[in-house]
Amino acid sequence: MRLNADFSHFACVTPEHYRWVNSPSTGVERMMLDRVGDEVARATSLVRYAPNSQFSHHTHGGGEEILVLDGVFADEHGRYPAGSYLRNPIGTGHTPQIGSEGALILVKLRQFDENDLLRLAIPAHRLPWQPDRRTGVSYKMLHTFGQERVSLERWAAEVKVNYPCLSGGLELLVLEGSLRDGDTEYPQGSWCRYPVGAAPQLQAGTTGVQLYLKRGHLARVSPPNL
Repeated sequence: MRLNADFSHFACVTPEHYRWVNSPSTGVERMMLDRVGDEVARATSLVRYAPNSQFSHHTHGGGEEILVLDGVFADEHGRYPAGSYLRNPIGTGHTPQIGSEGALILVKLRQFDENDLLRLAIPAHRLPWQPDRRTGVSYKMLHTFGQERVSLERWAAEVKVNYPCLSGGLELLVLEGSLRDGDTEYPQGSWCRYPVGAAPQLQAGTTGVQLYLKRGHLARVSPPNL
């Protein structure tokens, strides 16, 4: 399968275009955002766990990054409520076992640098917002490695952020509020990916916006060994 697999072009999925599909595990559904491969794939997805569902044990051949969006994600290592940020490096594994709350997560698979070995479980919902040098912007830094930067950002209403030419691309998920790019408005739940060389000029909506942002990681994209 190849879905939004040309990383040299802009890609976007908004909630009105969500198409949930069943995973191999009962009660677990996926909304695929980009994908190169079949069941083993370089993939970015939203994954929805029904209450009291589980996913079979698996090993992360290329690493796994998770942001818990709703409910409580859990495995044999712990319970992670909404706002938690997890990184499971290449070669690690687990068995997701979800309780009565259910869970919705953003998950990115097979996208780790092979030298990025840090395992993380960050309660980002408890971290204070840090003021940015840009007026009206605050942030929570989640992870850095090489050129890659992963953060949460909060922009006040109508704040404009003009990015210079992106040497490593930019990927975002609208967590709260809305985001504008020119005449297009992206509501909560929208996912956008800007390629290397793009220079997006973005603006928070009338109530502001909160974002998951990942920068720099697309500079090293190549077809994965699946």
